[in-house]
Amino acid sequence: MSEPPPSNALRLVPVTTQNVDAVLGVHVRPDQGHLVSPVMKSLAEAYAHGEVAWPRAVVDGGVVVGFVMAFLDIVWNPAEDPADLRSGIWRLNIDARHQGKGYGRFAVGAAVEEIRRRGADRAYVCWDTGVHSPEPFYLGLGFTPTGEVSGGQRVGVLALDGSPEH
Repeated sequence: MSEPPPSNALRLVPVTTQNVDAVLGVHVRPDQGHLVSPVMKSLAEAYAHGEVAWPRAVVDGGVVVGFVMAFLDIVWNPAEDPADLRSGIWRLNIDARHQGKGYGRFAVGAAVEEIRRRGADRAYVCWDTGVHSPEPFYLGLGFTPTGEVSGGQRVGVLALDGSPEH
């Protein structure tokens, strides 16, 4: 996997009136479109779930290169365990023109750091399997499958306290 791009201007920033058009212009490769919802849907979900959504533009210098959205402290399965609060990566879109440069690795790492800062000891993510699946990407970042399935997607977890997950 490639290292993060050599830029001291790489950061996550809130989606604002000044950058929303650039954020909406983020589009993954056509062969990935079935694996991740478009940014427009993510922003609508962030609006509807404002209490748990953490949407951010991935910016290198003044250029929006991607979008990441975390979920913070949601009750994962209220019927089974109403105390099971989880945080993790909800959506990751790196623009097709900017893939393979380490921006996705940076975005996930920065979102996970925010989750850790808020006191969580684990971060979760879900991914589709099959052709062009992001599974190798997430496994390479240290996520491990939990054995759970959510919405037809495999669930992975990353320990934030340094202990291995099972």
